[in-house]
Amino acid sequence: MIKTSKLPSSIKRIIFIAVVLAFFFGAGVMAGNMKPINSVKIAFPNNHEINVLTTKNTVQEILKENYIEILDDEIVVPNLETEINGNTTITISKKSETNEIVALASKGEDIPLEQLLNSYSAITEKIVVEQIEIPYETITKDIVSGKANTTEEIIQAGKNGLKEVTYKIKYQNDVEIERQEISSKIIKNPVNKVVSVKEKATVTSRSSTSRTSTTYTAPTGSLASLVEGITPKVTTLNTSAYCACYKCCGKTNGVTSSGKKASAWYTVAAGSAYPIGTVIYIPALSGKANGGWFIVQDRGGAIGNNKLDIFVGSHSEALQFGRQNLQCYIYMF
Repeated sequence: MIKTSKLPSSIKRIIFIAVVLAFFFGAGVMAGNMKPINSVKIAFPNNHEINVLTTKNTVQEILKENYIEILDDEIVVPNLETEINGNTTITISKKSETNEIVALASKGEDIPLEQLLNSYSAITEKIVVEQIEIPYETITKDIVSGKANTTEEIIQAGKNGLKEVTYKIKYQNDVEIERQEISSKIIKNPVNKVVSVKEKATVTSRSSTSRTSTTYTAPTGSLASLVEGITPKVTTLNTSAYCACYKCCGKTNGVTSSGKKASAWYTVAAGSAYPIGTVIYIPALSGKANGGWFIVQDRGGAIGNNKLDIFVGSHSEALQFGRQNLQCYIYMF
């Protein structure tokens, strides 16, 4: 080891200069190898911002370094391949916000050029045909208005209809920005739901030991007294009306299959499942002449076991009655 204290002053000077030169040369090499550090602001669609220091060169590298992923409905400005030099803002926005960017620029707001250009992406138009359901309506027929003890019966179930609508739709950046209806046509009309409000009935029933009743007390009358204590079969029958004219019966004498003459709002024609003499109570017709009580006295070629034909006083009355689904209490002996 050389002891510098014994070296001549000229040699000491040379060694000092060499050390200083070596220091500055090493510092220069280190500085040449170091990457510049940039300060970058990242702005998100929810107005949240973060500031990061980075040595990365491109937008994509900076986002990846900070674990930020661009979603399908988002755009980033500058684009992912852009190199960053110095302080920069990276803006992430929703594609649907591009129109807002254009509006801000028109008001004189300072919008980056690249962000503004992205907002003017091409607008495409498409003709789109869609099928849309038409909701049905509910119609309520209150045949016992004002009475408290009532019940509802669905006479006709509702079904939605269907229509076909043609639209002209404009898209920008794969986002719908405008929709215009060109035409529409109904494929299937809706079927309204029909609900009948009726008087709630109680049916008297009996067992071997006792007689019980539910909610409805049957009206009194000659036919009602015949079936007292008998449990009825409750069903809904498709009900129409007829009279003694030739159009309805093919004859005009009014004589029924039982041999008896038909009586208005008393005689009914029913299918073979209901024997002659079967008593039927129809709550919906309780306001008629016989209080809603009828007796099977007739048959008919078109009368099946799910139908009922009520004898009325005139052909016009039969036509006015039409065809109705009515709840029936059937008493068979």
